[in-house]
Amino acid sequence: MLAQRIAQQSLRRMAVQRPLATSMAKFASPAAIATNQFIQTRPVATQNMKPNEAYNILVEQRKHRPVSPHLGIYQPQITWYGSALNRITGAICSGGLYVFGAAYLVAPLIGWHLESASLAAAFGSLPLIAKVLIKSSLAFPFTYHCVNGIRHLVWDFGKWFTNKQIQVSGWAAFAVSGLSTAYLALAW
Repeated sequence: MLAQRIAQQSLRRMAVQRPLATSMAKFASPAAIATNQFIQTRPVATQNMKPNEAYNILVEQRKHRPVSPHLGIYQPQITWYGSALNRITGAICSGGLYVFGAAYLVAPLIGWHLESASLAAAFGSLPLIAKVLIKSSLAFPFTYHCVNGIRHLVWDFGKWFTNKQIQVSGWAAFAVSGLSTAYLALAW
């Protein structure tokens, strides 16, 4: 193993070495190359400069770097919107649960009435349009996140995983969640 490494290193060094002035240098033995007698070197030129000057050079170099692509140059796709909306609805559902849970726990200390009876009475006194809007705003994140979760479970089984099927299931997730939101919001 060690002999192989030495041979590989010597062959690599022979491939990149700088020819010497004598004609016999290109016939150097592998042992001479392995002992670092014929290593390719490159002189380095440095300058002493103030940190401010070095920073200015760096700023000038950055002006010539390519700009990384931004999402604005790509054509929007249903998969983008679906993925972003799935994350947002998940955060809304879990965040709403945590906020309501914390409020429910501290409500007796503050004097709030978050019991089921008082919430139902307060909700029942609202106008019809407010009820529909509140129910819609609560139902859509829940239904979309559930439908999209089922979609992801299907993918985990290796089904519906072609580009066309992913697009169709994305639009279907929007449609099913919209219909179920409408049903939950308008159900009495």
